[in-house]
Amino acid sequence: MAKLKTLYFCQNCGAQSAKWIGRCPSCGEWNTYVEEVIQKEDTKVAGAWKASTTVGTTKAAKPRVISEIHFEEESRFDTNDGELNRVLGGGLVPGSLVLIGGEPGIGKSTLMLQIAMSLTQMKVLYISGEESEQQIKMRAERLGEQHPNCYILTETNTQNIFKQIDALQPNVVIVDSIQTLHSGLVEAGAGSVSQVRECTTELLKYAKETSVPVLLIGHITKDGSIAGPKILEHMVDTVLQFEGDRHLSYRILRTIKNRFGSTSELGIYEMQGTGLRQVSNPSEILLSQRSESLSGMAIGATLEGNRPLLVEVQALVTPATYGTPQRSSTGFDTKRLQMLLAVLEKRSGLRLGQHDVFLNIAGGLRLDDPALDLAVCAAVVSSLNDVAIRGEVCLAAEVGLSGEIRAVSRLDQRLSEAEKLGFAEMYISQFNARGLDLARYGIRVQPAGRLDEVLEGLFG
Repeated sequence: MAKLKTLYFCQNCGAQSAKWIGRCPSCGEWNTYVEEVIQKEDTKVAGAWKASTTVGTTKAAKPRVISEIHFEEESRFDTNDGELNRVLGGGLVPGSLVLIGGEPGIGKSTLMLQIAMSLTQMKVLYISGEESEQQIKMRAERLGEQHPNCYILTETNTQNIFKQIDALQPNVVIVDSIQTLHSGLVEAGAGSVSQVRECTTELLKYAKETSVPVLLIGHITKDGSIAGPKILEHMVDTVLQFEGDRHLSYRILRTIKNRFGSTSELGIYEMQGTGLRQVSNPSEILLSQRSESLSGMAIGATLEGNRPLLVEVQALVTPATYGTPQRSSTGFDTKRLQMLLAVLEKRSGLRLGQHDVFLNIAGGLRLDDPALDLAVCAAVVSSLNDVAIRGEVCLAAEVGLSGEIRAVSRLDQRLSEAEKLGFAEMYISQFNARGLDLARYGIRVQPAGRLDEVLEGLFG
């Protein structure tokens, strides 16, 4: 029997070594190196995707002047899903390899099956290595959609998969998930670094040679990153992250990497019993349950990617029961909250040292936009004084350490969103107001240079 060639791979970052080591020099994790067979020396496995051209007939690449290269706009497939089209940059590009990651149970398989069932004009192959045909059929029945050209294949061996692909000739291929596939060219367990890399390479080669888009579902690690070697994200064309709290109904599809479009787009869905529903106007849903008569609530204008959102910032300030006051936030950076509380105490004279402060962004969103600073400060002061903020007021500005109101980006989009939802007044930085034509908006703008000016206008 011929000797097998083996290497040691880090299961956390994908680094390789010729011998076993206890601590990975790349990521610093301990006991993550596992021995894997990377090559069979005496066995030839047939069935992996091969190039359509014969070896030796391809032309050698030559350097060309960039001005002589002709460029044609890529035609895209309409996925019949406006939110997915948005994050992809306008639709699926032929021959692209798209990776979708997210926590277990967040809705990745549901989203991909919905896409497969909605592409009624194309032949779609849905490959599942995690569920049986009956389980997928049950989910399709729950979604209430039928597609005569949607084929289901429950297989994990890539050689068998490519045989079926060659016979079926689909227009779109969906794989659920990449960690369940294994190739006979590599003698290692499914989900290992070498198997994930080899299976992705075969799918990438197939997608580029046939111009068939391939969508991969990927697992994530406990810290939220895509599971497998980092090279997996470098190999694919687009990386999408499906986020959200499983206890809440809203899901966010965020672009991490996109070779064919912007990475600042995101899609928003609502999980229902019949599947994922597209949310075309998230601001109306996020603000639909607000009560204008309660203190501790402020409306902030934020941006998620290129999308303007109006969100409700809720604050609760109560006297501290124990010796050390609590500072807790949900959906907002706790360290930034502590900084804003220090600004309120130092620059505005508010006594918050003996109070517990709790902050929440309604709707389960997690935001880090500095433009929410002013809304956070207003909500805290409103709860402290038990005075409600007028319901037609929203805020969009960053707060500096000296108490100044700083300008934010793309204010015109925030103003347009507030005007569309019926708000009558917005507090902004005076620096934003200098180069802005305020007359074209049907909303009253209140420029301010200091935090005290805003608090005086809101609470008198």
